[in-house]
Amino acid sequence: MSALILALVAGAVVGLALGALGGGGSVLAVPALIYLLGFTPAAATTAALIIVTATSLTALYAHARTGNVRWKAGTLFAAAGLLPAAVAGAVAARLPQPVLTAAFAAVAAFAAVTMLRSGGPAAGPEADGVRPARAAGTGAGLGALTGLLGVGGGFLAVPALVTVLAFEMQAAVGTSLLVISANSLASLTTRGATTAGIDWAVTGPFTGAAILGAWDGKRLAAKVTGGLLRRAFALALLAVAAFMLADALT
Repeated sequence: MSALILALVAGAVVGLALGALGGGGSVLAVPALIYLLGFTPAAATTAALIIVTATSLTALYAHARTGNVRWKAGTLFAAAGLLPAAVAGAVAARLPQPVLTAAFAAVAAFAAVTMLRSGGPAAGPEADGVRPARAAGTGAGLGALTGLLGVGGGFLAVPALVTVLAFEMQAAVGTSLLVISANSLASLTTRGATTAGIDWAVTGPFTGAAILGAWDGKRLAAKVTGGLLRRAFALALLAVAAFMLADALT
């Protein structure tokens, strides 16, 4: 199968995940870029940030049109992660590739187990006030993950927004896309040198397919229960994490 077709298929899956779940795109994009398309881990994390930034902004627009984005709280949450994302992005360029692969696999496995153990946060009314300290701490941690591993952090941002800020599920999904976009852009500013090694003939089609997939993902989320989507995604994520960890240790 040609690299172009693989990029289009993988991009569509990444977009579906982002549009339907408000996250998870980057934890699929990085292994796809490495194992299907031959990117190095460093180039894959940078390319994933480009793909996820463009796709998240598109999905953010779609969710904003339906009123699912809480701009004030989301901006506070995202702002706390900007500096950690930039610093971690600079550190990532200096780490050995097996370390990046193993760290990514560990984070993916943790996210998958968390999604399987929780039945999904229950929808409910949002809290009247935002707890700034907890929101800032959680946002900073997500920002660091974004910079280090090239993940937008949406698969962690959604449950964090529900538990820390008491968002209902639809608002958490929409607002997480604001967080992902901001963190990814901050991390990209420190990765200028690594963009030189990116194959744009693959990254471009991958991004385009992901953007289109994000619109389909939003429509899918309205038709399929969130629990089913989360379980299917978590099982796929566990398989990816196991494969990447085995690869890093051999």
